[in-house]
Amino acid sequence: MMIEKSGTEPLYIQLYEYYKRRIINGEIKSGTRLPSIRKCAAELELSKTTVETAYFQLAAEGYVTPKANSGFYISDLSSFADSLGLSNPERPILSRAAGGADAAGEIKYDFASTSVDRESFDFALWRRYMKSALRDDERLLSYGEPQGEYDLREAICEYAAKSRDTLCTPEQVVIGSGVQILLYILCAAMGEKGRNAAFSGSHFEKGETVFRDMGYNVFSYPGRADVAEFARDEISLVYVSPSGFNERGEVLPVNDRLKLIEYARERGAFIIEDDYDSEFRHYGRPVPSLQGLDAGRNVVYLGTFSKLLIPSLRVSFMILPSSIMPKYEKIKNSYSQTASKAEQIALGRFIRDGHLSSQIRKVRKLYMNKSRKLCGDAEQIFGEKAKCEVSEGGFLIRLDVKSDKGCDELKESARKAGIAVRAVTESEEEGIKSAVLSCSSMPSENFMEALGVLYEAWFGK
Repeated sequence: MMIEKSGTEPLYIQLYEYYKRRIINGEIKSGTRLPSIRKCAAELELSKTTVETAYFQLAAEGYVTPKANSGFYISDLSSFADSLGLSNPERPILSRAAGGADAAGEIKYDFASTSVDRESFDFALWRRYMKSALRDDERLLSYGEPQGEYDLREAICEYAAKSRDTLCTPEQVVIGSGVQILLYILCAAMGEKGRNAAFSGSHFEKGETVFRDMGYNVFSYPGRADVAEFARDEISLVYVSPSGFNERGEVLPVNDRLKLIEYARERGAFIIEDDYDSEFRHYGRPVPSLQGLDAGRNVVYLGTFSKLLIPSLRVSFMILPSSIMPKYEKIKNSYSQTASKAEQIALGRFIRDGHLSSQIRKVRKLYMNKSRKLCGDAEQIFGEKAKCEVSEGGFLIRLDVKSDKGCDELKESARKAGIAVRAVTESEEEGIKSAVLSCSSMPSENFMEALGVLYEAWFGK
């Protein structure tokens, strides 16, 4: 194994790519145990942290399975990799959740918010780009392109290819002021009303509303993507957020991703990949997109800048498969561009000058530190009453609470105490309820006080 220590590619990425390539190509058989972290670090003269990070990345994507006190073992991907052509060594490796307080009453501490931290965004820098865009008189005298400004679409293509392994051209990118308007345009481009659409994982009411409005039969599957259920219900459109497919922010394993792609190809179905918070990961880089894994054939990719930058910047985008493009070209002029032209100009330049990449690094570090602090504070407040774990991606923590109370009762008692929590669900362990808390908008200095109030709401003084 060659690790280029003087190269520009991070060491853990080189190690991760090495093992991923060998696993996909079938060079390492399923069930094989990877070298221990200590042994791998010693043999390659790497730090244990570097090896651990690479292994965590492989585990998060489902290529390996960690076993307590044993190590990391290669997952079984053979039955799906062969059917998708992923075992061919010559083939290049391509690489909404609802929030907010859920009831009437004053919420003092919001652990359910999808807003962003005030310190996460450089408003002074953004103002400079907006001022520059507003000085572009000639462009501002005309209406915006229905599909979105071309220079922004170019910048999005480059950004998404680098960070999410997508495959597209600027002609396949469609810009709009939020995911909902893009879904209406997508339905119009796809036509054939009356088909069956599945929402897998987290509940996304606004998205489901669009498809019902457009004549689709909507099915909701709260758990993992299950292609057997999709086949039973004759699903032709699957909506999923693989980088955070449930309320806990867990990543959809690669096995399930391959099953989804195989299902779409066999049935002529489409997958809508909502990648709204893929950048928020604590270990390694974000999981490669379904769109890239599928080479863009049956996947519609959705992205947004509202979480990466600020929610008031209403600029989202979708990448259409080439098979849908002819239909889209026929109807695109029937839809006006809803995103601000000035903001599109500013954002295109902002991305081109490298500020989006800097923003991502800044935000990931901020939320990583906040979620770890929230987890540590929760352990201090709850003691033996709960165990805490930082989610594998995003800005969430999971609090496993020892309580005989029902999930709804816990959530309601928290609300009455002035606290909104993102979710409370049954755990696999009897007598344990899993509460999901978001640290995104609450200042870190408020964590201890808010958690103290939550403890009293659930367990008394």
